[in-house]
Amino acid sequence: MTTTIGRVRATGRGRRWLENGHPWLYANDVESEDAEPGSLVRVEAPDERVLGHGLFSAGSKIRVRLVSRGAGEPDGTFWAERAARAVAHRRRHGFLDPRAACRLIAGDADGFPGWVLDRYADALVVQSGTLAGDRLRDEWLALVERELGFPITTVIDRSESSLRRFENLGPRTEVVRGAPTNALEIVEDELRYTVDLVGGHKTGHYLDQRDNRKLAARHARDARVLDVFSYDGLFGIRAALAGARSVLCLDQSEAALERARENAARNGVADRVATERVDALRDLRERAKGDARFELVVVDPPAFARNKTELEGAERGYRELNLRALRLLEPAGVLVSASCSYAVLPALFVEWLARAASDAGREVWLEALAGASLDHPHLVTLPESAYLKCAFLRVGGNA
Repeated sequence: MTTTIGRVRATGRGRRWLENGHPWLYANDVESEDAEPGSLVRVEAPDERVLGHGLFSAGSKIRVRLVSRGAGEPDGTFWAERAARAVAHRRRHGFLDPRAACRLIAGDADGFPGWVLDRYADALVVQSGTLAGDRLRDEWLALVERELGFPITTVIDRSESSLRRFENLGPRTEVVRGAPTNALEIVEDELRYTVDLVGGHKTGHYLDQRDNRKLAARHARDARVLDVFSYDGLFGIRAALAGARSVLCLDQSEAALERARENAARNGVADRVATERVDALRDLRERAKGDARFELVVVDPPAFARNKTELEGAERGYRELNLRALRLLEPAGVLVSASCSYAVLPALFVEWLARAASDAGREVWLEALAGASLDHPHLVTLPESAYLKCAFLRVGGNA
């Protein structure tokens, strides 16, 4: 896709939005359009000046996702240079150990709009959210593989996101190459774990919390640890490897907890890691009525707000969850609280945590507010790419 097909003309407001740096042109900021769905288009200002080029979506609220700015049209080497830049970033930060896992392409933040590519050892898992991403999949995969420098045996397409419906696309799961296993081992420093590339969450795992798991483990020595919404237990297992006295993983998925037990055994810490299948919010309320207390509590829930219209309900959820977690902490204990809701901005998340602390009647200090690991880059002109917030909070006072 190196030839521009069609054009889209922005309104004055749309022009200002793009010139201020955001890479998306929304439908209500389009004056006119003449383009094929999924094509590369020229984006014009109201005075016909070329603002850039982007990928066009006919039915989505995000009408155009820019890939370049200015009048110069992307040429045949454009995507190859993008792939080389993305892989070089991961190599520079040490993410390309052949046994490890990382995000190779982080969508718009890496200049591949609506397209994610994760690597698990010698396997790749792709997620496309747009028609253009579907059409360009094989071309983009080939460019990234060329840059990696080691063989890929398995490629899986897990374009299953519900967001595809906004592009009038259905979910798609396809084994593009190879024979995927449901227990592929990944090595992350001293941590070993398995992923299910076809049946696991997202592309198989939550790679964005890699660095935050390490930070949380610094508080784990001799601690009793509670890992809430634990999935397959990596926060808790990291804590056990760092010397935690005991770890309890809570999740509602028995399949995830089974993997947590297997991962604990794989890392030699099964004697200190227990699991319980529970409804997390209900369980925390009941658990606080008892005597159990912890020096480290991790809460990493699914997104409570998929967009800005859901913020009111999200506030109730995050405040209640963190209130209950705070009540389970010993004085001087640490709460690690995460939100992956991109609509919840960092300052707002901290405000909700402050209200939860007030509701719990506890003094709380924010020691760090982290984001996703460096293989999930944050494009500063695209706030949506900074979706993950992970707060490290030290508490005082009586529970």
